[in-house]
Parts: sequence; structure tokens; C-alpha cells
Amino acid sequence: MKKILFCLSVMSLSFVQAQIVSPQPSPAATVIQTVGLSEVTLSYSRPAMRGRKIMGDLVPYNAIWRTGANANSTMSVSTDFEFAGTPVAAGTYAVYTKPSANNWEVYLYAKNDNWGAPAQWDESQIVATATVTPIQTNRVMSSFNMAIHEITDDSAHLEISWEQTRLAIPFSVPTDGTVMASIEKTLAGPSAADYYNAAVYYLNADKDIDQSLEWMEKAMSEMEKPAFWQLRQQSLVYAKAGKTKKAIAAAKASLEGAKQANNLDYVKMNEDSLKEWGAW
Repeated sequence: MKKILFCLSVMSLSFVQAQIVSPQPSPAATVIQTVGLSEVTLSYSRPAMRGRKIMGDLVPYNAIWRTGANANSTMSVSTDFEFAGTPVAAGTYAVYTKPSANNWEVYLYAKNDNWGAPAQWDESQIVATATVTPIQTNRVMSSFNMAIHEITDDSAHLEISWEQTRLAIPFSVPTDGTVMASIEKTLAGPSAADYYNAAVYYLNADKDIDQSLEWMEKAMSEMEKPAFWQLRQQSLVYAKAGKTKKAIAAAKASLEGAKQANNLDYVKMNEDSLKEWGAW
């Protein structure tokens, strides 16, 4: 009898300690995206439609919405940035919205540890606001989604989508200012690599091509044996500066190095440029 009671006790304890594991109805998601020199992180939960009408129903119009499910959706940026033109300090902010049929208000909110919308909405916690016209899409987004798109060196869009509604809110990061400060500081005593990186940045940022050319020639003159990818950039600087013969010579040297390294991407890029510049 004692053995039976003991076994029943162990079984009861096992049932108490056991936990049922099942999928969350609104699974958590994290997006990490580098924009220029800044790291942008989105953290949010993804509710699904499940046959429900979303906009104007499950998500009511003209009321503050948590913009997702469960805890606050947040946007973290590692540097100071501008959100729809408003300067914002580096940090983590809750993302709230006030939807309507024609326009949405999108807020970055300093207090980021709420569960859902704050019980008391505090205007002083709003660090930036964007008024956005929603885009109606042909595609139905069955699960709520946040993403970073339209990425450039110094800007991107925060995109919010669900059902057939999509929002795109522009933000920018101080890439150019950071790079320019770095260039000015480094060039007080630059190495060949510093001259090279400055020249390539000027090329890609469409800045003074004569300055880019000067730095590139300085860099290459100080390199014992430039790599094929460096010769490739030199050819592009020469071409943009209107020095086609020098561009062709640099591209041919880059092509030979790319072939030796079996780098087919650079082989094709150089061959395409040589055709474009009339070498073949």
C-alpha cells in the first residue's frame, strides 16, 4: 500500500512540474540592420489576421495602438538620428501609432518598457512624430511586419505592414558627417590605406573627383603591390575624372589580378568596364 501511495505521489508531482510547450500566437521578432555606420534594431511581436478584419476593427482608428502585440514594439539606433526630419538621440524607443483611414501618426516614445499602450499617455515622452499616408497594397500581409527598407549610406525607411496597409517612415543617420570627420582627422597623418579609403568614399559619395583622384594616386604610389580590388577602384576614379586611358590601364591590371585570384565577379566587372570604355 505504501508503495502504491509513493508511486501516486511521484506521478502527481510529475504532472505539476510538467509544462505544456506550444507556439506563441504572436511570436517575437528581431530585425538588425546596419544603415551607414549605425546599427538599427527593431524588436516586436507578430500577431496574425486569422480571418479577422484588421484595420478599423481589430486595430481601431483614432486610438493609440501598441503597433504589434504583447510588449512595446521598439526601435533602437546606435547613433543620433533623424526620424521624419526630427533630431533624436541614440537610444531605444517604443513605436506607437494612431491609425486612421487616411493618415497615421507614428510616434517614438521615450518610455519603452510598457506592456502595450501606456495606461496614461504622456505627451512629454514623445521624442518624434511622423504623419504618414498609408499605402494600400495588392498583397495581403497575413502577419504584422516591421522592417527596414530603402537603405542608403545615410538613410532608410521604417516600414510597418499588416493586412493590405503599408507605412514607410523615412529616417536618416549621420554617416557623411562621421566619415568626413574621420577623414579630416586621419589625413593629418594618413597611411596609404587612409588615402585609399578617403578616395573611394569621395568617389561613391559623388564628391570632388579631383580630390578623390589626388588621394587615389597618392595611395597607389605608396602601395608595394595594389590588390586587384584596389586597382578596380582606381580605374573607376580615373574614368569618372575623364582619364579614360589611365582607367583602361588600371582595369586591365585589375582584370589580370582577378583572373589569377579566380574572382569571377571582378573579372566580369572589369571586362564590362573595358568594353564600356572602348578598350575592346
